[in-house]
Amino acid sequence: MAKASRKPDWWSQAITIGRWLRRRAENISALLLLAMFVCFIIQIAARYVFNYPLGWTDEVSVLCWIWCTLWGAAFVLREKDEVRFDIIYSASSEKTRRIFTIITGIAAIALFGIALPAVFSYVTFLKVERSAYLGIRLDYLYSIYLIFSLAVIVRYAALTWRAIKGKPPEIELGSGSAL
Repeated sequence: MAKASRKPDWWSQAITIGRWLRRRAENISALLLLAMFVCFIIQIAARYVFNYPLGWTDEVSVLCWIWCTLWGAAFVLREKDEVRFDIIYSASSEKTRRIFTIITGIAAIALFGIALPAVFSYVTFLKVERSAYLGIRLDYLYSIYLIFSLAVIVRYAALTWRAIKGKPPEIELGSGSAL
């Protein structure tokens, strides 16, 4: 009888794999931050020590920042870590919070879903352009936005499904500053 109430073995394996993938996503974010920092230091040394500014370091820093931000938002950021304006939300009952979650989830899924074909079209259109210093195709560089959009749709689909099933999002109510 006790065995029937336990979650299946494949579920614990999926959770283990998910945690491992999350740590790898955090590692990639850390490497992007490191690359951005190294380029920043190289640019300072080149500009102020050798009086020879380098354009590629600015380009790499901006691209690392874009990738780090969208990669982190897609794969590293947890729901409870998101910054939110929650005065009304935290003052509401659990049922009302679930309704808010369902409404915002459906809105996010719809908006990102409607935009997805245009995002895909624009990113694939960028294959004709190359970055100024490194010469990398822009569709490769900005493909992270397509990945981010898909991740947002999946995340909000899961949040909406959980709210429909009766579970509010895992956040800490009133834990942050109102400003």
